[in-house]
Amino acid sequence: MTALPTSGRAWHLVARPDGWPKPSDVALRDVPVTEPGEGRILVRNLHFSVDPYMRGRMNDVKSYTPPFELDRPMDGGAVGEVIASRAEGFAVGDHVLHGLGWREYAELPAARATRIDAPLPAYLGVLGMTGLTAYAGLFETASFKEGDAVFVSGAAGAVGSQVGQLAKINGASRVIGSAGSDEKVKLLIEEYGFDAAFNYKNGPVREQLKEAAPDGIDVYFDNVGGEHLEAAISALNVNGRATLCGAIAQYNNTGPTAGPSNLALMIGKRLRLQGMLVGDHFGLKEKFVQDVSGWIASGQLKYRETTVEGIENGFDAFLGVLRGDNTGKMIVTLG
Repeated sequence: MTALPTSGRAWHLVARPDGWPKPSDVALRDVPVTEPGEGRILVRNLHFSVDPYMRGRMNDVKSYTPPFELDRPMDGGAVGEVIASRAEGFAVGDHVLHGLGWREYAELPAARATRIDAPLPAYLGVLGMTGLTAYAGLFETASFKEGDAVFVSGAAGAVGSQVGQLAKINGASRVIGSAGSDEKVKLLIEEYGFDAAFNYKNGPVREQLKEAAPDGIDVYFDNVGGEHLEAAISALNVNGRATLCGAIAQYNNTGPTAGPSNLALMIGKRLRLQGMLVGDHFGLKEKFVQDVSGWIASGQLKYRETTVEGIENGFDAFLGVLRGDNTGKMIVTLG
């Protein structure tokens, strides 16, 4: 029997960031690795996820998910290989999805792990919480229906790129995306099949959206907030719906954030703007995996991953997500 490791590295939050997180706010430390207890497994992590929502967890504020504790390992989605098990149904060599990322080894209750098959990184993105966010946010929260015109912000990101493609696959009349570079705009149109896309850095969002959607939009999927949300409210048609999924434009603000100045339009247009959390939609998991696996297999749904190698580069990868450096899902891969 192979000897188990006695220690491994894990990223700790050591200070609450003020504005943009700094290297001094975190530390990569050695922590003890213990054999699993009864009903538990020990996992060698192979990949872990870094996501925009983790910035909010660095603040000591009450929210829908508890903040990271100071001087404790951070956590998040991860996939890995079971290297020791004292739990029925889990054997050494099994691959699992679980919630203890940001570290090399994770010891956890087997009930909090799910056995998975290849491709492993897909379960952190297109087939994981990211994908379920896109699926539930479009079909349930935004009540998408065939013929809707759909606008997606952050459209080259892991969630946004999937939202746009799901809308196209299911009969959207027009899909428009915004992204932060001309290269990403080209990707949206040529690879993901968006009907139109624009670089929000090239001019006012409202003007560029009006040109891309001259007949207005019926659904807006918001990953950005700020100027994008205001532009979408102007462009939404009567009875339009918006899914408010993220607001990355303001996550690192230190002062008050300007809200949309045109909310009064919601009255006459009878708009519905609804926030969403993926945890409210776990009942869709089985149907989601079935549908999305089929669309991937048929070639209708394409996805990309941006991979950063090495746990020591995990924090830089996280900052990259906040800057928008990633195309598709940002994943940290461990050697």
